[in-house]
Amino acid sequence: MIDDDASHTPLRVFDSVKALAFIGDLSMGQPTDHSLRTGWLAARLAQAAGIDATACDTVREASMLRWSGCTANAAGFADVFGDDIASRVAMLEGRVDWIEPLEALGGVAAVLAPLAQIHCEVSGEIARMLGLARATETALRHIFETWDGSGLPARLEGVAVPVPVYVVALAGDLEVFSRTYGMERALGLIAQRADARYPARLVDTAARQAPSWLTELDQLSAADLDAALTTSRMQQTTSAELIADVIDLKLPWMTGFSRAVGATAAAGYARLTQDDAAQRRVYRAGLIHGIGRAAVPNNVWNMARGLPPSAWEKVRLVPYWTWRAGQQAGALGEAAELASHAYERLDGSGYFRAARDPALSLEARVLAASVAWVALRSARPWRAALSAEAAAKQLRDEAASGRLDAHAVEALLGDGTAVARRATSRTPQGARLSAREIDVLRAISRGASNKEVAQELALSPSTVRTHVESVFRKLECSTRAVATLRASAKGLL
Repeated sequence: MIDDDASHTPLRVFDSVKALAFIGDLSMGQPTDHSLRTGWLAARLAQAAGIDATACDTVREASMLRWSGCTANAAGFADVFGDDIASRVAMLEGRVDWIEPLEALGGVAAVLAPLAQIHCEVSGEIARMLGLARATETALRHIFETWDGSGLPARLEGVAVPVPVYVVALAGDLEVFSRTYGMERALGLIAQRADARYPARLVDTAARQAPSWLTELDQLSAADLDAALTTSRMQQTTSAELIADVIDLKLPWMTGFSRAVGATAAAGYARLTQDDAAQRRVYRAGLIHGIGRAAVPNNVWNMARGLPPSAWEKVRLVPYWTWRAGQQAGALGEAAELASHAYERLDGSGYFRAARDPALSLEARVLAASVAWVALRSARPWRAALSAEAAAKQLRDEAASGRLDAHAVEALLGDGTAVARRATSRTPQGARLSAREIDVLRAISRGASNKEVAQELALSPSTVRTHVESVFRKLECSTRAVATLRASAKGLL
């Protein structure tokens, strides 16, 4: 197991928020600076509209975390639209045809309400877990509400909606529409939403100053942008585990995967060297190695058979996007660089660089072996989880063929017992959940329906439903995604 120093290396909240913004932008099919640009525009709009400084900070924080709930409802979007990312692009660009599939499923509100509920509850929970202001949490829990009351999830309207929600929505539309359609049409589209999506007074303010704002924004350096977006609360510290949990929400069958990779990699590395700094780096790299997974639609990940070449090209870019995240994530940069080597192989057959033996550090070799080990021991849509013996054999075969490093593999397996899958060695919190409730929670966190949980645990569906309701009540949430986040943080998964 990893020690407390490795598992609790502090990370500035701002760097965590930037990583989450990056994941959100990938999930929405947007350029990876979309949320940062939206935050800057929203801050300018808030200031021009005479909003007080405290609310301006809420605007900055909510802008950057607006899409942080996207991984949590990706499965739902995929179920409805097929491609969760393409459908979100169409939604953001305001294309008329994006809602057509919803009509046959009961209408826009009926289909989108549960997806919005998941998204809003998760993004609000993320703000809470990061220690951001309560106003930011509240804004995120209502981020899709509209001026005319047609929004979601609570159909609030007018002054009942926090003002930062309107500011962020308008700024986001301005960023997307101006980039996609040009300034003139962007302002026209925004004008059509006046006193519908957001109040007309904000539209008037944006219309007067948007051209000069966008010109100024395009001239800012990355450092200038960071300085403009950082709030006092984002100067506090957190840890990278939340990023790992948000990454894994995209695919229910990946629950706990990133934490397990981080723990496994750090423990394996510790058997080879006493370099504590490197151990912490390997741990953090394991946590965030899957950032780029957000760029690939769920229908690709859920394929039960071999991937076609077009899908493989998307998968091969996953570590590239993780590397790109490191270029703008501050203190996570070094870990992201290492994390981007998670799928490289000594013989050059890995991706995305196709790096070979001399270019791969010991840390990279241990990380690659750890990702492979945890993946083999985990169930996937195309296969069941392998037994420890079968997984160990496959790992050693990979080493014998020159793909994985034999020393790294033996560091994981050499004593005859694989490194444990549990992410930390801390005593689990939240012991007020019963043993059976924890069993049910673990099952639903992996995406199992109540019926599937009943079959797995030999319970009646009504008993499972009672346990789920009790878990939600005790964890103070209403969605499985937030239950998963809170359970992960408490060491229950």
